[in-house]
Amino acid sequence: MVDFPGFEAHFVELPEPAEMPPHADARERLRGAEVRFRGEVQGPESVAFDPRGRGPYTGVADGRVVFWDGERWAPFATVSPRWTQELCGGPKASPMEYLPNEHICGRPLGLRFDKRTGDLYIADAYFGLLKVGPEGGLATPLATEAEGVRFNFTNDLDLDEDGNVYFTDSSIHYQRRNFMQLVFSGDPSGRLLKYNPQTKETTVLHRNIQFPNGVSMSKHGSFFVFCEGSRGRLSRYWLKGEKAGTVDLFAILPGFPDNVRTNDKGEFWVVIHCRRSLYARLMSRHVKMRKFFLSLPIPAKFHYLMQIGGKLHAVIIKYSPEGEVLDILEDTKGEVVRAVSEVEEKDGKLWIGSVLMPFIAVFDLAKAS
Repeated sequence: MVDFPGFEAHFVELPEPAEMPPHADARERLRGAEVRFRGEVQGPESVAFDPRGRGPYTGVADGRVVFWDGERWAPFATVSPRWTQELCGGPKASPMEYLPNEHICGRPLGLRFDKRTGDLYIADAYFGLLKVGPEGGLATPLATEAEGVRFNFTNDLDLDEDGNVYFTDSSIHYQRRNFMQLVFSGDPSGRLLKYNPQTKETTVLHRNIQFPNGVSMSKHGSFFVFCEGSRGRLSRYWLKGEKAGTVDLFAILPGFPDNVRTNDKGEFWVVIHCRRSLYARLMSRHVKMRKFFLSLPIPAKFHYLMQIGGKLHAVIIKYSPEGEVLDILEDTKGEVVRAVSEVEEKDGKLWIGSVLMPFIAVFDLAKAS
């Protein structure tokens, strides 16, 4: 297994076909999105606006956080004290080309502003949980391990009203630069964590998760939801009430989710990186078959294409606070939008990021009606 050294495969329990939501966007409305900043931002995974409405801010492939100042993309923050343009590639760095230096330069993924202070919290795949002030600069590390185990793939985060940070570590075995191995392995070592800014302690809330990813608080803070990437589920972690400290199923998803974001109404926008293919379903359940196919002299990128059904595409679903499907937007052929990783709703528009694409897309919700 040239592309998968030390590979171990694990069973992935996917929902039965009868459990899958039947919804689809027959009008392919995501094709009506406007592509902006093509070639100016590489791999903009997360999209955020500061408390004063400025932005967007996003983390890009060269390891920086940048923001739109109204005229250009300006540097805002770095996570690595070793960051240099020569080492890390600068603004034109490809999301894939510079993977060998990611562990040196950093890869900012989830971004969230503290609305009270204006501080930006960053989940960096290599440098853990960090924070930078409203003026930017070199971010300060807050947490890099829990229970003596270092974070290996810090992915996304959100904050509650008390400033506690809830975030995901997608795997303790695979780093982001080995994300294909993580996808194919079904590695169950992911963790859901909490950072307390008062005590500066990090605790593990939930463990043994297969590729945990996006995190987002409910409007009133009684729970938050998080994506289980490999299993294609949106789960709910209760913070208040009789169920506090427990996890239950919030929604079954038709594919592999990336991030989730809450709008002002308390609805959840969930981004599906791709719909689940028949190949993905078979490989998830039949571990020996998966190991055999991955042992063949086939490049990893072809396994990945079979996993996603042959072509990059896009699915975005809106759920009610109770977990009911309210809307679904698609571009099934990826003609305009593809490989989506996050959507942020602001002023009647969806700002759509992608960890693989060199642009941000903007969808006017007036077109959704």
